Amino acid sequence: MKKLFTIAAFAIGSGAFAQSLTTPQPSTTQTIKQNFGLSSIELSYSRPNMKGRTVMGNLVPFGKVWRTGANSATTLTFGDDVTIGNKLVPAGKYGLVTIPGKDSWVLIITKQLDVTSPSAYKEESDVVRVTAAPTNIKDKVESFTIQFGNVKSNTCSLDLMWENTLVSLPITTDVDTKVMKQIDNIMTKDNLPYFNAGMYYMENGKDLNQALTWFNKAADQNPTAYWIQHQKANCLAKLGKKTEAIAAATKSLELATEAKNSDYVKLNEDLLKSLK
Repeated sequence: MKKLFTIAAFAIGSGAFAQSLTTPQPSTTQTIKQNFGLSSIELSYSRPNMKGRTVMGNLVPFGKVWRTGANSATTLTFGDDVTIGNKLVPAGKYGLVTIPGKDSWVLIITKQLDVTSPSAYKEESDVVRVTAAPTNIKDKVESFTIQFGNVKSNTCSLDLMWENTLVSLPITTDVDTKVMKQIDNIMTKDNLPYFNAGMYYMENGKDLNQALTWFNKAADQNPTAYWIQHQKANCLAKLGKKTEAIAAATKSLELATEAKNSDYVKLNEDLLKSLK
């Protein structure tokens, strides 16, 4: 009896000094924040590994709802309104689930943030469904990967990759309307952002003559700004005003040389060569 008591006391005492053990996650969690449009998109998901297993059609069954990751639900947070599958998705946090198939996937943006198993999914909470064809990729992807690809000012793709399969979800956002509204509002005030407005017009196929007017005003505000003269030269070149473009590029080259900015020296030298 005394021996049993001693063993029990030792066990209790040992437990009091036990240390917690930290080990790596079997399916690591990843959070990605991608600047997009005038805001950002944040993705949070967990990344299971192949570990020698067949994934598509086996570990990830075809024709059934998949939480699209492991552990917790996969979520997307849109900082601004976006369009997916021709449907406007208001800014906010959403779940991402999929229904994989051999020849076709269904990608679902849902109001649910708790889909960790097929039984938890509720179709009535769908915000939008998009059907996409999977693409076969040459090199095997060991860890399930979601990333943002082809990121442009108003479009990007959400790319899902695992094993030899790639599926993409196109996402767009209305940047032009928002920027044009800003320009219309701001350009009626003092200390106007002539240079930024001119750049936006020139780079987005808008009125080049208006862009040139703004570049001229920006140059008047800051006469030693070689970058303004360079973009003015680009604008003049696009308008077909070769002689004026050469003059602006030459002035920019002189200012950049004086400022010891080798990058703009090279940009102007290249521009002048193209204009000769």
